[in-house]
Amino acid sequence: MSQLIIFRHGQSIWNLENKFTGWVDVELSPKGIEEAKNAGKKLQGYRFDYAYASALKRAQNTLTLALQEAGHVPITPIYNKALNERMYGDLQGLNKAETAQKYGDDQVKIWRRSFDVPPPNGESLKDTAERVIPYFESEIVPKLKAGKNIVIAAHGNSLRALIMYLEKMTPAQILEFEIGTAEPRLYELGPDLEVLSAKNI
Repeated sequence: MSQLIIFRHGQSIWNLENKFTGWVDVELSPKGIEEAKNAGKKLQGYRFDYAYASALKRAQNTLTLALQEAGHVPITPIYNKALNERMYGDLQGLNKAETAQKYGDDQVKIWRRSFDVPPPNGESLKDTAERVIPYFESEIVPKLKAGKNIVIAAHGNSLRALIMYLEKMTPAQILEFEIGTAEPRLYELGPDLEVLSAKNI
């Protein structure tokens, strides 16, 4: 049996400013730093063989702070852009409320919460899953099947893709699944990667 723990980065500066962030590489806010440390407190007592994060510093810094707080400093994290947040295209950097005023609430909700409709020049959740899942299957699944314990710090939508895959959710189910900032989710996995249990810790 192996353990997989996943969590979203702490609050970023643009989360605080209610902006679409996507692939823009913004820092954690002061609250986000505290959230990352609090996540680390929840990880105390767990053992990890590998640690992963996206290529974006808000996820990397969340992982680093959490591992330090949990006492797992010797682990060298592996970073890969396959775990990046969904790319929001022309919406990146725009205020979410102002964007809703410009395009209408319904249109913005479609861009944010539909499974396969991307924002202009951006990615849908389906597009995001099509890069997250192959990377997970090639890089991480073999380690989990070998009994290794793994922690991943990533983003709301890249983690939605992963949760949908692990928990066999439908597109409708995953779009309603809320992922809080820096809230670790623990999976106990069987030898064939079947989910024996899934819970926030």
